[in-house]
Amino acid sequence: MSQILHIVGTRPNFVKAAPVIAALNTPGTWQTLIHTGQHYDPVLSDVFFKQLGLPIPDLNLNVGSASHTVQTARIMINLEQALSQLNSSPDWVVVYGDVNSTLAAALVCAKIGLPFAHVEAGLRSGNRTMPEEINRRVIDSLADMLLTPSEDADANLQREGIDPERVKRVGNVMIDSLFRLLPFADAASFNWPFELPQHFALFTLHRPENVDQSAHLQYLLEQLITLSHDYKLPIIFPVHPRTRTKLNDLAINWPPTADFRLIDPLGYLQFIALERRATVVITDSGGVQEETTALGVPCLTIRDSTERPVTVTLGTNRIVGKDGSGLRDALELILNGKPHVAHVSELPSLWDGHAADRIAALLRK
Repeated sequence: MSQILHIVGTRPNFVKAAPVIAALNTPGTWQTLIHTGQHYDPVLSDVFFKQLGLPIPDLNLNVGSASHTVQTARIMINLEQALSQLNSSPDWVVVYGDVNSTLAAALVCAKIGLPFAHVEAGLRSGNRTMPEEINRRVIDSLADMLLTPSEDADANLQREGIDPERVKRVGNVMIDSLFRLLPFADAASFNWPFELPQHFALFTLHRPENVDQSAHLQYLLEQLITLSHDYKLPIIFPVHPRTRTKLNDLAINWPPTADFRLIDPLGYLQFIALERRATVVITDSGGVQEETTALGVPCLTIRDSTERPVTVTLGTNRIVGKDGSGLRDALELILNGKPHVAHVSELPSLWDGHAADRIAALLRK
């Protein structure tokens, strides 16, 4: 009997964990799921569990929101207590991505001697001002098995001196969820608060470096309002709760000539339904960069770097700067039918919808 413990805390974790848990759901494997509660709002947690087919967590640590340091510390304290109460030690603890929940789980496992596998290991942006970049480096330095999504991730770990025996390239598990649920993501089947335009930009923004400074956030939004007006392009903006709080403090002039539609956060199915129909996606999300590559939808990333360079070299993603300085030129190319990167005939290696099967096989070994 194999015993596998999964630790998740945020929406991206849920998307990555769902296919792995499903692939391990066979006789002879016992699974436990711990939710740290880092994302606790129902629209960020409950709806994702339901749509992704995730089981109800065996334990929710309910850590809630706090600064990066305080949140990580709370997770570590609560998780160590939870792990000490397990009837037996798991053969593997599986952690996902690069959020505070993943870092906290990695540190606790290393301290108490539990072997853990890191799904989505090896990604690097080179920007250490991003909290996630610090998390990735620490997690990977401690992980017993590093499950990478792409060739560039392998190369990053090799440069950092990670033992190659610990590194296993399995492919992109987020694409497993995308491929599995895409047939159910028909935009016409959802009740939208408005009629969907024929052409539109889908916009997401949530990273602290983009939303926590009011002047910067206002500058980005005013750029987009101007672009929406100039190109007669409706912009649909599902607003993350932390971003909504910041928006309430801004004095933005929303002119009627700009078709800018703020909506509540979306479930996974609703979001990918919009994503696949969008003329362009404008985002600061790493996962969205990957999804748009798989969907063949042009993506403009409001950051100075990306930990997913394969989306730039093989996909349709373009980095337009944290200040959005490259937005107008890149958007004009797309709207004129000249995407910045030609559509590729095939996805990156091992983005085939079977990454979770490869992960499950390695964990069972």
